Amino acid sequence: MIPTKSDSITNTRPRVLIAGLFHESHTFVEGPTRWSEMTVYRDDELLKLSGDASPMGGVLEFAAAEGWDALPTIYAATTPGPTLDDDVLENFWSEFQQRAVRFGSDSRELASPGIDGIFLVLHGASVSRSVADVEGELLARIRGLEGFETLPIFGVYDLHANFSDAMAKHSNCLVGYRENPHTDARESSIRAAKLLSQSLQTGVRPRQIVSRPGIVWPPTGTATASKPMSTLLTRARQLERDHPDFLAVSVNAGFSFADTADTGVSFLISTAGDLQETQPAIESLHALAFENASVGNATDEPIAAVMEQLEQLKKLGQLDGLTLLIEPSDNVGGGAPGSGITMLRVLIEAGYTGIGVCLWDPPAVDAASQAKPGDVMTLQLGGRGSSLLDPPINLQCELLHFGDGVFELEDKQSHLASCVGDHFDMGQVAVVRATDPNMSGGEAIILLTTLRTPPMDLGSWRHVGIDPESFSVMPIKAAVSHRQAYDPIAKRQFWVDTPGPCSSRLESFAFQNLTRPIYPLDPLAEVIGNRPNG
Repeated sequence: MIPTKSDSITNTRPRVLIAGLFHESHTFVEGPTRWSEMTVYRDDELLKLSGDASPMGGVLEFAAAEGWDALPTIYAATTPGPTLDDDVLENFWSEFQQRAVRFGSDSRELASPGIDGIFLVLHGASVSRSVADVEGELLARIRGLEGFETLPIFGVYDLHANFSDAMAKHSNCLVGYRENPHTDARESSIRAAKLLSQSLQTGVRPRQIVSRPGIVWPPTGTATASKPMSTLLTRARQLERDHPDFLAVSVNAGFSFADTADTGVSFLISTAGDLQETQPAIESLHALAFENASVGNATDEPIAAVMEQLEQLKKLGQLDGLTLLIEPSDNVGGGAPGSGITMLRVLIEAGYTGIGVCLWDPPAVDAASQAKPGDVMTLQLGGRGSSLLDPPINLQCELLHFGDGVFELEDKQSHLASCVGDHFDMGQVAVVRATDPNMSGGEAIILLTTLRTPPMDLGSWRHVGIDPESFSVMPIKAAVSHRQAYDPIAKRQFWVDTPGPCSSRLESFAFQNLTRPIYPLDPLAEVIGNRPNG
């Protein structure tokens, strides 16, 4: 049996097991995400993340300051992408279990054997080929280990979690981010760690209740600076103030591109009191969600309508500054490839210059590697990684730069930092000046990457010697997560409906596993009427 300590910790350093599994799984994108694609930290290597910009860096820094004896196991993470291969969960579990058992039982190496608590860094929307609720399965397995049945399990998770009953049942207090873009991921991790510290000191073991109103919103409707999320988050903070027993009230926007029974908006309350006392609070959150349901069902403008507005601004002499053309359908932060060329093609064919765009295109990077700066070649660009994207475009390209794509984030509190910490690897990159062989006059500077690169930090451009503020128009492969980086430099932005696997038009997806009825795929009145007290 694995020894554990008493319910409260006195005069000893709390021994806290640290682990993390982080992936946002898009079940409509082709191909699996394999174990080899995960960035994995083990043992003391994990401890070196202390103090970086990630949630893991936050909890480890808190652990050191608080005097915890942090027990590092394994942390595996990668950026959003296709459904996880089964070996991701199984390899992670095998390595975690070995280390957890060793830390709990090998008293020969430990001055104070036993485990006092567990802290996990999770996403909340991980799906594998065989397990629709990866985090719930992982937590259930941890609870099933001998000696772990009553250990306090705390942690932090992403605001876009599809939070399941199993996740709530098999943990004591999981704390969600409050911001989208996720500028508070590290802060949220520290907040969760403080709650674990309190639990270890007092012996109080909170419990959780999760509730799903039956609403699913596209990512474009989940910015926390706007309704409906701003309204719901304001209510959550008020509930925490009004109810001292409520340790955390989390508003989960959900991840609409994971086809599971738990997909959609949810509310999680971790309480030191009676779970029944949470019911009025849950009801008030449901009422607000229903009231604002249509606001969260955001839609994007057709390309023709956006181009008409740009042409009108041009005629009036008002198309100054940087214009962002946001393409939620090709949102890299939502699991899309970031390889769509529809908006780029339209701009070039219309004769626009000063275009800047980042495309994921390993074959094009490989082709560029055979050239030297100044060489001109015809490249087939984009259209990779999803059958929902338009086919590639052939452009005449002058190579401007080729090199390594590892850069340090300019903003250590950015959405990107919440995923990767202080540095990001774009793989090998090429920068080309592209023109239309048909002599339209259009011209673009294109940053081609080997690894999918979300537009969440301006350092991706400045790393290759380009100031993004020098562009006139930029197609941006995002929904909301770009705003922390790009809002300060943009004069205007339009959300454009282009082809891709992250469309805001949720009715275009062949969902098979959603719990129905669910708005907007079903009438809101039907959703409300289907509730137990509806």
